Amino acid sequence: MLLFFILGLFVHFVFFGSIFDIYFTSPLVHGMTPQFTPLPPPAKRLVLFVADGLRADTLYELDENGNSRAPFIRNIIMHEGSWGLSHTRVPTESRPGHVALIAGFYEDVSAVAKGWKENPVEFDSLINESKYTWSWGSPDILTMFAKGAYGDHVFTYTYDADSEDFGAHDVTKLDTWVFDKVKEFFHAARNNQSLFSKLNEEKIVFFLHLLGIDTNGHAHRPSSREYKDNIKLVDAGMKEMVSILEHFYGNDGKTAFIFTSDHGMTDWGSHGAGHPSETLTPFVTWGAGIKYPQKVSAQKFDDAFLKEWRLESWKRQDIHQADIAPLMASLIGVPFPLNSVGILPVDYLNNTDLFKAESMFTNAIQILEQFKVKMTQKKEVTLPFLFIPFKLLPESKQLNIVRKARSYIKQRKYDEAKPSHLLSCSCIAIGVFVAFFLLLQDCPWTYYIYCLLPVPIWYAVLSEFQVIQDFVTLLLTVPPSYFVGYLLVFILGIEILVLSFFYRYMLTAGLLAFAGWPFITQLWTRAKSISLSWIFFSLLLAAFPLMPVVGRKPDIFLVMGAGLLVLLLSLCVLTSLIKRKDSFINEELLLHLFQMLSVVLSMCVTYSTHSSLRKKQGLPLLNQIISWLILAFSLVLPLLSPTSLFERLFSILLSLMSTYILLSTGYEALFPLVLSCLMFVWIQVEQETLQQRGISCKQKVTSVRFTCSTDITQFRQLYLDDVRRAFFLVFFLVTAFFGTGNIASVNSFDLASVYCFLTVFSPFMMGALMMWKILIPFVLVMCAFEAVQLTTQLSSKSLFLMVLVISDIMALHFFFLVKDYGSWLDIGTSISHYVIVMSMTIVLVFLNGLAHLLTTKKLRLCGKPKSHLI
Repeated sequence: MLLFFILGLFVHFVFFGSIFDIYFTSPLVHGMTPQFTPLPPPAKRLVLFVADGLRADTLYELDENGNSRAPFIRNIIMHEGSWGLSHTRVPTESRPGHVALIAGFYEDVSAVAKGWKENPVEFDSLINESKYTWSWGSPDILTMFAKGAYGDHVFTYTYDADSEDFGAHDVTKLDTWVFDKVKEFFHAARNNQSLFSKLNEEKIVFFLHLLGIDTNGHAHRPSSREYKDNIKLVDAGMKEMVSILEHFYGNDGKTAFIFTSDHGMTDWGSHGAGHPSETLTPFVTWGAGIKYPQKVSAQKFDDAFLKEWRLESWKRQDIHQADIAPLMASLIGVPFPLNSVGILPVDYLNNTDLFKAESMFTNAIQILEQFKVKMTQKKEVTLPFLFIPFKLLPESKQLNIVRKARSYIKQRKYDEAKPSHLLSCSCIAIGVFVAFFLLLQDCPWTYYIYCLLPVPIWYAVLSEFQVIQDFVTLLLTVPPSYFVGYLLVFILGIEILVLSFFYRYMLTAGLLAFAGWPFITQLWTRAKSISLSWIFFSLLLAAFPLMPVVGRKPDIFLVMGAGLLVLLLSLCVLTSLIKRKDSFINEELLLHLFQMLSVVLSMCVTYSTHSSLRKKQGLPLLNQIISWLILAFSLVLPLLSPTSLFERLFSILLSLMSTYILLSTGYEALFPLVLSCLMFVWIQVEQETLQQRGISCKQKVTSVRFTCSTDITQFRQLYLDDVRRAFFLVFFLVTAFFGTGNIASVNSFDLASVYCFLTVFSPFMMGALMMWKILIPFVLVMCAFEAVQLTTQLSSKSLFLMVLVISDIMALHFFFLVKDYGSWLDIGTSISHYVIVMSMTIVLVFLNGLAHLLTTKKLRLCGKPKSHLI
């Protein structure tokens, strides 16, 4: 009897234990190969803020006075980053929530054996893959990730477990403790060389776990004043932390920030189940590699949150909680966590299509690796005739998908993961029909080009349907009256540009309109000194198109006056630089003085040559040698100057002015000087207008430096105001064309301009010198716009597309104005107008390359220059 009792007891124990063996076995596998994106990541470091127990609605909603409880986060949503809801899974507890965030997989059911407090099976995480991680917060969370990490690269700072007291008078101290410790940490790092060097490594993570909100929610409920005040405290603390980090790293733009929560909380202060108040958590990210805010007119969601939170105009992008781990790994370039099942949310990334495609490919391979390991393990313990492979993903299909994806990336077909053959087939059918129709008509071969060329063009346009849709959506966000007014002004501006090809005084009308522009914007009220400078130089430049064409009335004294003004301006700039710098490098001072000497020599040579030719004594040999030397050095000397924005641009002006003076015969010598002054003001105006839109500019103009490497992650999305910037560029380029003459006509060329270099007729040499004289104002404009692009974070690609649209609209006018009758002058002028506008984009690419070379390259004559502060 006793034997049966023992046997029965054993059977029941087996049955009891079987549920854990069958249902609660860990699905995690090991043995996968780490996968990471093979391209340079946009960020060097990641800061992860996790506000434990924070509900999304309580963070995003406005209080009873219509104010945000988290003004810093709301400002990020509207002006700096991207946002959405992070959808968690049950159980909505701290441990599984943080595992999903940092490791990328959801609840491991085997953790029931540990009371859901830790994972009995080791797993990989972002923290494990990082170069270094520093974390502050609760011992319950931080030690879980430090425990499984290999090596000595994870550093945790935790308060005592007894501090997590629901009955404490003020539990916000859990969060203030974290913020205070982080401040002390970065302060101490400045005096600790070893720590300082680690902090300047790449692939590092800062993890701030903030438990106060969760504790207040349990103790006082999420609707309580304590819970909501804790949100305000966290928001203010995060603002301070971001400021400290940006200051520590010198605003290098290489930090990515993520703010989220592990789970929400019910109205009665609990969590663990699947109610929306528990599973919906906030997700806000900004910084390196993250898209800027995207304004939209309408969004399709099954809830009414956007209207309740008054965020319907800012694009919301929801994600699953496990998707955050691959996003963080992609941002700093570490391998994706091996056990992650998260799918990279590429819509959050502000990077190239190549980077997005490579990251998605890496993400897919990383998940496929888990499938392959699991299949191999299952196959090894199953009899061959009983093993049934997963039919939807056999090994042959795996290889085919991977091979195709890699092939598409090599061919730069980044969107081929969702191939649609309808559009391509339709275009092919249209092309065949058009060709057959032309064949029946026995048309010339040129007709085939004219009629078939639109087919691939429209294919390319319709292939970018999403971009067009986003553009239309952006336009719909603009008030109708504002949009119509903007459109009318744009059309008027285009017509003024077209008319300026025939009547130079139309440029004067445009510049007068430019002078009045600050009065119809907030620029006049917020920056009066800049506005006055803009008005003054716009009016001054407006006088040039009213003057006679260059060469008709030569005046050597105006050339000398221009040289004296350049020298006076140089002395003022030199004095300002000496006062502003703590120490002024001897090489920089010598360079500046040498460039001033070049201007003086140009003035002397020009005056001497003019006197010699007037006396019919010919071109002195010494003058000719000096002229050619000045021309040769004019493109080299700027490359020796510092790359700070103001100094490099002024160095370019001095060098080019010394050459332009040699090529001038009258008032046109003043033109590049006035144009450059307006360009300097334009740079400051554009940064000021960008700040008025609420877009943060990382640096002041005086501290910006030109750099050879372009960080695409710093580019922002386009705004309607960027069309105005592109129009300003086109207008200034046209002003450079026709400001002192009509280059479309041979009659505008005056051979006296090249007499400082040669007097013996040489059409190619003289033509080259005249062409360089024409290009100098263009180069000055493009160098200035290089600075505008840098300070306003505007992409060159976007700029070229907008300029292409403007120039094509102008070209359409001139296409119908081409004459095949009248004098040869009328016919030639009409053709040259059309050619000039059509070639504007090509010339712009060349000029942009030259401007990039002049502004970013730095030549060193000998040795390593001393470091200096600006």
